[in-house]
Amino acid sequence: MTDDAKEFLYELLNTPSPTGFESRGQKVWAKRVRQFADDVDNDAYGSAWGTVKGSDDSAPLVMIEAHADEIGFMVKHIDDKGFLRIDRIGGSDWATARGKRITLFGDKGEVAGIVGNTAIHIRDRKDGEKAPEMHQLAVDIGAKDEKEVAEMGIRVGHPAVYSESSVPFGKNQIVGRALDNRIGGFIISEVIRELAADSEKPTASCVALNAVQEEIGGFGATMAATRLKPDICIVFDVTHATDSPDIDHNQHGKITLGGGPSLTHGTANHPLVVTRLMEIAEENGISLQHEASSRFTGTDTDSIYHLNGGIPSALISLPLRYMHSVVELADFGDVENVIKLMAAFVRAVKADDSFAVDLS
Repeated sequence: MTDDAKEFLYELLNTPSPTGFESRGQKVWAKRVRQFADDVDNDAYGSAWGTVKGSDDSAPLVMIEAHADEIGFMVKHIDDKGFLRIDRIGGSDWATARGKRITLFGDKGEVAGIVGNTAIHIRDRKDGEKAPEMHQLAVDIGAKDEKEVAEMGIRVGHPAVYSESSVPFGKNQIVGRALDNRIGGFIISEVIRELAADSEKPTASCVALNAVQEEIGGFGATMAATRLKPDICIVFDVTHATDSPDIDHNQHGKITLGGGPSLTHGTANHPLVVTRLMEIAEENGISLQHEASSRFTGTDTDSIYHLNGGIPSALISLPLRYMHSVVELADFGDVENVIKLMAAFVRAVKADDSFAVDLS
């Protein structure tokens, strides 16, 4: 990974993009992709895409997709003493929220907040203690009453995210907030950067879609894929690395950090696309891990594959420890192998390729 790419990665990861408010991060992504894509565009809700044109217009259009949004919080109520009550944006884990710093995005810019944590000395713990419910969390922004909150530019409906940033970790890892899934935006941008830098164009055109609103149902992917009408789609997202302590592999499967990309089988994942990915991984010496999807993937794959009469799709995932926390942990070796696999897949698509099931 070049120094330029790493600089972009950390800028993207550290630019807040809570679901429904992704435009800041999308501007960073689009600015980067304009450096090498043949075309960059976006839709009304802020999903953005960059295209590298192939050499044969008759070849299938390949879409690679990730989601741009991160989990967060939203102001739900302001009391007369100036404390804020918040609700979740997406799957935020409120059990870890006490004592954390957050950044709110108000009408006058960013405002620092802290999720209050009553000192252990004076909490009532005689009957044991459970994490507070979401509505019991109070955010302090240093205001003495509702009027001061308003003067700081904060009202009901403003979003917030944890204040932690992403940093290098260990020998070849990265830790921080919102690797799920802005590291995906980085990965698909690197794929089209590599394709654009090839001495020969790929046969098939490739559109890299960085979609909004995955964390609340995959609506951005549905809107954009309906418009772009790809013939094949490779979705990227993160998956749970289950190699940290006290995770039951019988219940959650076995996925190892640093063990390579994970390929999902079943439901939205087209068997012929999955088989092609397995073949390409073997040809390129990329170790794969495997996951089963018996009902749904829980990713944008579910929002794409059934559109436009059916889009043959597959899900590639990056192992991630401690998902939906401020210490999400990924391995750069896995990141590089995901990029390698996705780029190799696009290069391998030829004009006569079809992923339709043959029932003859």
